Amino acid sequence: MKKILLIEDNPEIRENIAEILTLANYQILEAENGRVGVELAKKENPDLIICDIMMPQLDGYGVLHMLSKNQVTASIPFIFLTAKSEKEDFRKGMNLGADDYLIKPFDDLELLDAVEIRLKKNEIIKAEFKKSPEGLQEFIQEAKGLAALNKLISDEQKIFHFRKKQQLFSEGQYPHALFFLSKGKMKAFKTNEEGREYITHLYKAGDFIGYLDLLEDKAYRESAEALEDSEVCIIQKEDFFSLLFNNRDVANKFIKILSDNLADREERLLKLAYNSVRKRVAEALLLVEKQYQQDQAKNFKVAISREDLANIVGASKETVIRTLSDFKDEQLIDINGGKITILNKEKLVRMRN
Repeated sequence: MKKILLIEDNPEIRENIAEILTLANYQILEAENGRVGVELAKKENPDLIICDIMMPQLDGYGVLHMLSKNQVTASIPFIFLTAKSEKEDFRKGMNLGADDYLIKPFDDLELLDAVEIRLKKNEIIKAEFKKSPEGLQEFIQEAKGLAALNKLISDEQKIFHFRKKQQLFSEGQYPHALFFLSKGKMKAFKTNEEGREYITHLYKAGDFIGYLDLLEDKAYRESAEALEDSEVCIIQKEDFFSLLFNNRDVANKFIKILSDNLADREERLLKLAYNSVRKRVAEALLLVEKQYQQDQAKNFKVAISREDLANIVGASKETVIRTLSDFKDEQLIDINGGKITILNKEKLVRMRN
């Protein structure tokens, strides 16, 4: 029997909703305000939460915000109850991670349909993405084209501007959206206990960011930050999973991205562990070229800070600067105005290999 937490300060409305859901064979937990609801959610770990927005002590937005910060409760499907239908209320709730809205007054069928849909989608996500690649393939057999994805990422209302060094998300936060980098460059990085960064990935325009943790419904394992002024399309989790459930090409695209991404990262970690600093600096320069070269120019200029380059290499900035100086003396690269020009790519490739 599925367990549903109902948070509603109006006793008459709470009683009516609880009766309908009980008759539909759901186990109902009732909370008369937001603070009680948060404690019940942490204690009982319900399968779904239905919560009123306008409540004393702690409103629905506060409830969702607090639960989204807790690892146990962050992934529980969340439905808002509200008497308001203004666009701003919907946007605020969805930005916080709400899965659906029910506008008062609603009938029995609307309530039961919303509950059933949310529970089914949550079961699919949990069941399929924890399995093998074959299970993932089976999960997305109902799809049909990329047009819907292109429509989502071209929606100007979902484009947000990020300044250089502004974070997109932080390690440990829970994902509620998928990010598409439409303009600019970004990095993903992890930070150790001493506060030192290690860059795990570089992103360019046209890349999706944050999908792995979103698919696995886990906290972000790394942070993402703009390397330059960038534009990002934010796709709500609801819209993204709707595409996966109903669109074969979209789902297959993410399977390919996922497999390529994991293979690349595994190879980089192995090289970081076993290669010399010279090899790792060569690898880092070639990685930046691969990610960011816009044309087939013979001498590609690497525009990246020495600190970020060191964080890719996994060595101190001073060590990387000394190695770059050696490369310049060997005429592998040139350095002018802070930018690095690759002069002998073939030798860098041989060094890396």
